[in-house]
Amino acid sequence: MSVRKSTGDPQNLGSSSPGKKHSKENTITINCVTFPHPDTMPEQQLLKPTEWSYCDYFWADKKDPQGNGTVAGFELLLQKQLKGKQMQKEMSEFIRERIKIEEDYAKNLAKLSQNSLAAQEEGSLGEAWAQVKKSLADEAEVHLKFSSKLHSEVEKPLMNFRENFKKDMKKCDHHIADLRKQLASRYVAVEKARKALTERQRDLEMKTQQLEIKLSNKTEEDIKKARRKSTQAGDDLMRCVDLYNQAQSKWFEEMVTTTLELERLEVERVEMIRQHLCQYTQLRHETDMFNQSTVEPVDQLLRKVDPAKDRELWVREHKTGNIRPVDMEI
Repeated sequence: MSVRKSTGDPQNLGSSSPGKKHSKENTITINCVTFPHPDTMPEQQLLKPTEWSYCDYFWADKKDPQGNGTVAGFELLLQKQLKGKQMQKEMSEFIRERIKIEEDYAKNLAKLSQNSLAAQEEGSLGEAWAQVKKSLADEAEVHLKFSSKLHSEVEKPLMNFRENFKKDMKKCDHHIADLRKQLASRYVAVEKARKALTERQRDLEMKTQQLEIKLSNKTEEDIKKARRKSTQAGDDLMRCVDLYNQAQSKWFEEMVTTTLELERLEVERVEMIRQHLCQYTQLRHETDMFNQSTVEPVDQLLRKVDPAKDRELWVREHKTGNIRPVDMEI
């Protein structure tokens, strides 16, 4: 990370745009970006106080934990966006697994409802038992509908939300990166012009001293020539600083606009997921309600089970005779 005090006319990032100029004692340049010097500048007012907005907290670069370099603050925001997209995808995959469980469960319920076990039970208990088996088929249908709605109302929207998001983020990344590269190029030009000015000033000073002590035969015309070159070098530096400031101002403005857009997109993503998870819980509540309705007929028939009545009906159908045996006579 390159850090140096600015000796040109740097800009203030604390205003709505970095247009206000400060003296070299008030600024410091880090990785080609000029910031207020912490020792001399008053505290800046946040662009969006109390909101913890992206546009206020990602101007500096951060040390890369994976290496010796740095990661731009904007890059961290992009990583956050892409991670959010991945989380959204994984949530969709989770719901897909939930759907599969529902489908398998419904299939097994339907299969079990066709089982012939205890099919020969008779009477009111037999009717209740038959309704128990039918309720499994009804419940299987409920779970199939639940899985279908999960697919159309939760899984699919989660999967398809912002299909081209990665491509859009890549374009956004390139745009800001290009502006940052241009800023770095302007900074290199400033430093080159600053070095040239220093050399011209040193040359002028040396020739002037030599003339004064008559250690050289340089004429006054040579001094004027050196002075013109020094003045030209100063003008070049001012021009380079102006171009640098323009590049930084453009980068600043695009950073504010783009980070606010990323902030909006993140709020939109979270709200979208929240809404669809609420839809999931709503469908779940409805499924519970429908499942309850499948067992209500079972409950009704169970309340009507009458062992005495069942015995009467069975005896009437299967009786072999009601004349009882008596003692044998001699």
